[in-house]
Amino acid sequence: MTSPGKHRRTSVIVDDPLAAPSVYYGTSHGRRTGRANTYSAYTQIQDTAVGRNAPVEDGRYANRRISHDESSFQPRKFLIRVEPTLKTLLSREDTDDNMQITIEDNGPKVLSVGTFTSNAYNKFDIRGNYMLSNLLQELTLAQDYGRKTIVLDEARLNENPVSRLSRLISTSFWDGLTRRIDGNNIAQVGKDPKDWTPNPVPRIYIPRGAPEQYEFYTRFAREHPESRLDVQWLAENCTDELYVRDLNKAPGLLAIAMEEHFDPSSGRTDLKGLPFVVPGGRFNELYGWDSYMESLGLLINDRVELVKSMVIHFCFCIKHYGKILNANRSYYLCRSQPPFLTDMALRVYDRIRYEPGALDFLREATLAAIKEYYTVWMSEPRLDKETNLSRYRPGGVGVPPETEASHFEHILTPYAEKHGMTFSEFVDAYNYQRVSEPELDEYFLHDRAVRESGHDTSYRLEKVAANLATVDLNSLLYKYEVDIGRIIRTHFGDKLVMPADMCGPGMTPGQVETSATWERRARKRRLMVDKYLWDEEEGMYFDYDTVKKQRTGYESATTFWPLWSGLATPRQAAALVERALPKFEVFGGLVSGTERSRGQVGLDRPNRQWDYPFGWAPQQILAWVGLQRYGYEADAQRLAYRWLYMVTKAFVDFNGVVVEKYDVTRQIDPHRVEAEYGNQGSDFKGVPREGFGWVNASYIYGLTLVSAHMKRALGTLTTWDDFVKATEALDISL
Repeated sequence: MTSPGKHRRTSVIVDDPLAAPSVYYGTSHGRRTGRANTYSAYTQIQDTAVGRNAPVEDGRYANRRISHDESSFQPRKFLIRVEPTLKTLLSREDTDDNMQITIEDNGPKVLSVGTFTSNAYNKFDIRGNYMLSNLLQELTLAQDYGRKTIVLDEARLNENPVSRLSRLISTSFWDGLTRRIDGNNIAQVGKDPKDWTPNPVPRIYIPRGAPEQYEFYTRFAREHPESRLDVQWLAENCTDELYVRDLNKAPGLLAIAMEEHFDPSSGRTDLKGLPFVVPGGRFNELYGWDSYMESLGLLINDRVELVKSMVIHFCFCIKHYGKILNANRSYYLCRSQPPFLTDMALRVYDRIRYEPGALDFLREATLAAIKEYYTVWMSEPRLDKETNLSRYRPGGVGVPPETEASHFEHILTPYAEKHGMTFSEFVDAYNYQRVSEPELDEYFLHDRAVRESGHDTSYRLEKVAANLATVDLNSLLYKYEVDIGRIIRTHFGDKLVMPADMCGPGMTPGQVETSATWERRARKRRLMVDKYLWDEEEGMYFDYDTVKKQRTGYESATTFWPLWSGLATPRQAAALVERALPKFEVFGGLVSGTERSRGQVGLDRPNRQWDYPFGWAPQQILAWVGLQRYGYEADAQRLAYRWLYMVTKAFVDFNGVVVEKYDVTRQIDPHRVEAEYGNQGSDFKGVPREGFGWVNASYIYGLTLVSAHMKRALGTLTTWDDFVKATEALDISL
């Protein structure tokens, strides 16, 4: 990936004032207006912090004059020296010194800049938090591309915020989140920030079925000894719990799919990593359900090949590691994530169906999903044989290694004291089973299950996750069963033969899959879900505790996932909308769980990030799609509007911020989340470069649900309640 400040400039002349930064600030920048000769006069100005931009002696700022602004009927452009203007802007407006301009800064909220048509002689005031924060972002981007002086279109500063955020996601954020793993970056991405060993080095593990990758990476390590790359084969049985535990002494990246390409510099055919999208800027790994959520926005933005590559990666993982991994690191070999492969593959196939190889792509993805279904979700320990429903119940031994041992200090310290050991001595003894503590085994069984569920963490799942037949997982598996049956019947003549390389334990090479078998499974799962998870009195679904043999009663937004998968009957859907939806709908959309179910929080019982009052993009998207599926268009639009408004308002008020999750009950600063792990995406300098993957997708997808009238209202930062009042007053139908 290209780092900030080292961008390559382009030579294409582009007149689009809203072009992507890579184009807008490329080498054509000075020539696209035909006024490069003005720079010499302008660059003689020594300081922008003078005149109207200079503070008076007592710290106050000079008032502006109405005549100060240059009037024009043409689109306005500014001629700006990047470094001094950036310095002046921050010194005046960034009063809390965090390299952002937000509504919490108490600067004068105005900066004078020179107009392009006057060679910067006439001035124009950039006013208000939104335009000033956009100016900061544009100057930071110009600095990244090595620009000293720029011609800046006013259209980039006063752009409709809905259009601006959509444009940034489409042209910048996805690129900022795109990764490949190959010789160009393995020395960097192979390093693991969660490697707590004394001498961490970049390391990659290669499955036995990919000898071409082993040859590629060993050759790279030999030709680039300075990389210190450690290339290792994985064992044939790479998901054995004790083997995976032992790998924690030398954690590493797990190889994912690559493709052949001709390298003109060497004159030979070599391997190149397929691209994929990561959740946030600090990640370098392929993640499970994040990738599916991201794909929904990527497809709308016509990044079809990118989504196709991610499906191919997942097929590679299932083929060689037995599952779609939590992420492709060695300590995740026993852990999966919520399964969305069939829907993801079908969405790609719908876009490429007339291309060569499209049917082969769908076949490979379907075979992989079938293997995953049989060997992961419908096998013990995840399968509960009494209910025939599935649970998040991954294998593993000891303390989860991706967290520092100190993360569990409050849990482990009493046991260390009990055995007369230091903390580190006890962790090692417990991991290698020199001491036996069944209560700890139970605790970490559930902890791993919470992480596999993707909902880490929540009081819904704490200390019980591995025992729960959850609404979310069984809704997803119902979708697998329906999708696989339909694919086999529609695309493969109602007969799909399983090849040996897509057969796992309990499967037979050559076994034939038919649609009737999968349709029966779907019907059976619906019966079991209705029996164990549906609560007729409450009108909603609850997780079922397979040990206590009762529903938990915890009110979670996952109750709407059966709408997404089509598992609910029309009568159940009506009950969910009438009785469950009001419990979860708040200012910014759907909250993850109800306050009543969460209970009191405090110093001894802190907030969990997947509980009230927080809302997440996946919960919003799946509810929107589900409501639409059952004909509740107005409810889907209303919820989408609430979420889009909240994201847009934070984007406008807080320097373009787009974060992992939101406090959907807060109207002013919803990106402020007080829970474990903080909030990814809020800590940036000057300009956000990636947003956050599934929030980016939710924004792009949500905009496809609302009307043009709603989009205009969002652009003016009109709340849902005010929008309803205005439309009712004007007698406008929503």
